[in-house]
Amino acid sequence: MQKPNSPILQIKITLQETSPSAWRRLLVRSDANLGMLHAIIQIAMGWTNSHLHHFFIDGKRYVDPDLDQDRDFADNEEEPIDQNAWTLLDVLRPGVTPFEYEYDFGDSWRHQIDVERMEIDSAGFQGYALCIAGQRACPPEDCGGVSGFANLLEIIRNPEHEEYASTIEWLGKKYDPAAFDVEKTNRYLKKLKWDSPTIDQLGKILAARDGFKE
Repeated sequence: MQKPNSPILQIKITLQETSPSAWRRLLVRSDANLGMLHAIIQIAMGWTNSHLHHFFIDGKRYVDPDLDQDRDFADNEEEPIDQNAWTLLDVLRPGVTPFEYEYDFGDSWRHQIDVERMEIDSAGFQGYALCIAGQRACPPEDCGGVSGFANLLEIIRNPEHEEYASTIEWLGKKYDPAAFDVEKTNRYLKKLKWDSPTIDQLGKILAARDGFKE
């Protein structure tokens, strides 16, 4: 349950190093933990939660401890923090935004998260998050990071390209880099009904969003 008078944050999530960038503007409960924010980002941006992730906030790294336990740490690296133990209101002190969310350490999709406004609890606000604007689709999973994505876009824009047929086959379905549907996004954000969604719970939402059996 939402804490009484818990502020509603307006945030903007922007995928870095791609041009033009995919971005989403959302209203998010400030008492949501970072694990919930991860789930919100996966749904809103269009990712499939197929890879590891972490947040960097004020010099600290926040992770899902169940998935990050086998990672090797540098000698000077602090032990990461459990993302589910900290809410947005806990970590967003003055001066710590923007902060970073990275998804898929191989392709390294880096997202900048800006807190644009902090409001008093909004009358009628329901659920954990509401998308109010956005632009463009996120890249296909496993396409090779920023450079691989740029190459993919060049190929699919040119049916005469020697790799066009194989790339379309690899994509498996029509991919429109300019596509974004705010109503569809909110339909699946409303399915978030747990304070800390499990991998299976989030997976069912993402599968339904992408047209697979829920």
